[in-house]
Amino acid sequence: MLVAAAVCPCPPLLVPELAAGAAPELDAARAACADALGVLAAARPDRLLVVGPTDESGRGVYPEGTRGSFQGFGVDLAVRLGRSGGEPAPERELPTSLAVGAWLLERAKWSGTPVEGLGVADTLAAERCVDAGRELGARPGRVALLVMGDGSACRSLKAPGYLDERAAPFDAEVARALGAADIAALEALDLEPARELKVSGRAPWQVLAGAAEDAGLSGALLYEDAPYGVGYVVATWS
Repeated sequence: MLVAAAVCPCPPLLVPELAAGAAPELDAARAACADALGVLAAARPDRLLVVGPTDESGRGVYPEGTRGSFQGFGVDLAVRLGRSGGEPAPERELPTSLAVGAWLLERAKWSGTPVEGLGVADTLAAERCVDAGRELGARPGRVALLVMGDGSACRSLKAPGYLDERAAPFDAEVARALGAADIAALEALDLEPARELKVSGRAPWQVLAGAAEDAGLSGALLYEDAPYGVGYVVATWS
């Protein structure tokens, strides 16, 4: 049964070492993420699942102890998903979204609760995302989700996807739905507009919606902004 969820953005720039001089611009987002992880800890879950977007090659399950790296972004910084448990780390590395999630957990000094990662292909159809979420929500014990994903990347002229007039309304509706724990609205998100607006969070948000169908959780919006022309949202469900 899903007992709590935290929704956080997953830009590598969330890691201060990668942002360098621009790091203060995301201080408010980092603080909101820390608060969201506090809500997860307060729920006392038996297991934490970190769900994040990836391409087809990175989809699937990432066991506890899987390592990630930000070397591809020019910084020699490594992370690990949860504790190693004394077992050798799996050879496959975390995709970037889950590596950012692992960094957030390390920053929050998350301990005690077993952690597992799930990479969701950003092309996965809505119904399959929802079904995957239902499977997570049906797991025994108290389950919590850390859901990683960004909104549109088309909020300004300098945004990665340039300016698209549809981006701000799309992000506003997503922020409203995440803040209100509006499961139906999230399940109804359409893959094609999300793809055109370069939204990375669509699939993970729909996994969350499926997992929460029978959980009766309430939402709270902690942060919503687009400092680099990309929509970032932090929310909690509990």
